[in-house]
Amino acid sequence: MAAGKIVRFETQGPAGAGLVVWPEIPAESLTAGKPVQRGHYYLEDKKHGLSAGVWDCTAVTTVMEPYAVNEFMIVLEGAVTIIDQEGGETTIKAGESFIIPKGLPCVWKQTGYMRKFFVIFDDASGLAAKDPAALRVLRLDPGPALRPCDGPPAEMLLSAPPAQRAHEYFADLTGQWTVGAWDSTAFHRKTIDFPRHELMHILEGEIILTEEGQPPQTFRAGDTFFVPLGTRCGGQVTGYVRKIYCILQPKAAAAKKAAAE
Repeated sequence: MAAGKIVRFETQGPAGAGLVVWPEIPAESLTAGKPVQRGHYYLEDKKHGLSAGVWDCTAVTTVMEPYAVNEFMIVLEGAVTIIDQEGGETTIKAGESFIIPKGLPCVWKQTGYMRKFFVIFDDASGLAAKDPAALRVLRLDPGPALRPCDGPPAEMLLSAPPAQRAHEYFADLTGQWTVGAWDSTAFHRKTIDFPRHELMHILEGEIILTEEGQPPQTFRAGDTFFVPLGTRCGGQVTGYVRKIYCILQPKAAAAKKAAAE
């Protein structure tokens, strides 16, 4: 049976393959360290500028420059300090998640080994922050106040409607790439063409996803996985569940979804 599209992220990279050495960071971009970086892309959607995977690196400090992409990261091991142009420092450690917005002038200071999951959105819109100095690195609050949000339409459900809540930490300038927290009571959803790219990191509870032609996959607290845009799958939440998500909903896909509803 061919492998499905839904992929469970492994902290060491794919079983039997691991991580591969990536190109050296250019010397002109460094102020300290001779870093060796390795990684694996679990997803590369060059059409939409999205990539996601796992990365590790030895100690490194970069020069002050605008961050080239929007990036969401979950630190798996080690720590990193992001220094802004005013000298402010934000240190993110293992078990924490954070976002660096595109255009943030900053230094990446990593005094030791670090490993992370990442989702990068490098949009081609040409939009830029009006005031880059106002941009900040954002460390995610693991327990934000959640507000009620719309659940799945009744015609998509095989169960009673759930109660769902959400909190959005960040949206990029195009409005396509968002990072947030979400929770839900139990529900069972029909098989659909998944309308977005989504990385999910389970904080509590479990989610069961069944992709057409594949056995069900169960994801529990601590698991991180990715569902690509267009994947045909059904979903079931067996009880209360809470997650962090990173979504890319391309404008064309969003318009198509809205027209169908």
